[in-house]
This record gives sequence, C-alpha cells and structure tokens, in this order.
Amino acid sequence: MNKVFLIGNLTRDPEMRTTQSGVNLCSFTIAVNRRRGNNAEAGQPEADFFRVTAWRQLGDICGRYLAKGRKVAITGTVSASAYVGQDGQARASLEVQADDVEFLTPKGEAGDAGAYASAAPAAPRANNAGYGSAPQGGGFVQVDEEELPF
Repeated sequence: MNKVFLIGNLTRDPEMRTTQSGVNLCSFTIAVNRRRGNNAEAGQPEADFFRVTAWRQLGDICGRYLAKGRKVAITGTVSASAYVGQDGQARASLEVQADDVEFLTPKGEAGDAGAYASAAPAAPRANNAGYGSAPQGGGFVQVDEEELPF
C-alpha cells in the first residue's frame, strides 16, 4: 500500500498548468520539519521537501487559495526518483500525487491571507471526491444530548 500523510508549509506559490487534453493541475512544494535533527540544537530544524501535484478540481482549489508559507496537510501517494543535478551530484526527488489537501493556516494569518479569508469563507478543505466545505463555527456543530440515539 502506498499512502502518505504529510503536514508542512509551502515553500513557494503554487504553479497552475493545463495539460494538452485540457486537464488542470497545480504543483507546489512543501517543507516538512523533522522532529529531531543534527541542527536542532542550533535552532535550525531539518526539513524534507516534497513536490506535490493536485489534479482537476483539487488543483483548481489549491491554485486559488494556497500561497507561500501556508500550512497544509496532504494525503496521497508518493513516488521517488533519482537524477543527476547540474553540478554532477546524484540527487533524489520525492513527488506526491495529492488525493486530499486540508488547509491548516487559520484565516487572517500568513502573508496575504486576507485574500484567503474573503475569497474562501467555507473552503478550508479540498479533496478529489468533490467535497469542499467544513461546517461554520470552526468545524463543530452544537448537538443536543437528547437527540443522540444512545
């Protein structure tokens, strides 16, 4: 089974593209901090970088509402590839095909988040199944205990 769950911050603004067949896709990179690393004592946490690709409606939503510095949770499949860089060094790349993207940066934070707050009042979560909104009030709904079936 190939399933990955990542939480990280975008390292740059997303890039929107359209394939020759007219399918939209959004590409961005996230930095995922490690819990412990060699440089953690020096105040510099180590990070792993993952390229993320979101397709179709999910890609449209990511391209519209994400920006550099925003925190996201990604669920998807991961693939690894090796290549030789321009400097002749062997390098590895990790790419994630996103199945689900959840926006974790609160409204009104992280740079130009004012646009996020006004443009996406009910879209803090996006996924390929077409579901895209959370309940108002931070995701919680008041339930009367007498209405519970148990």
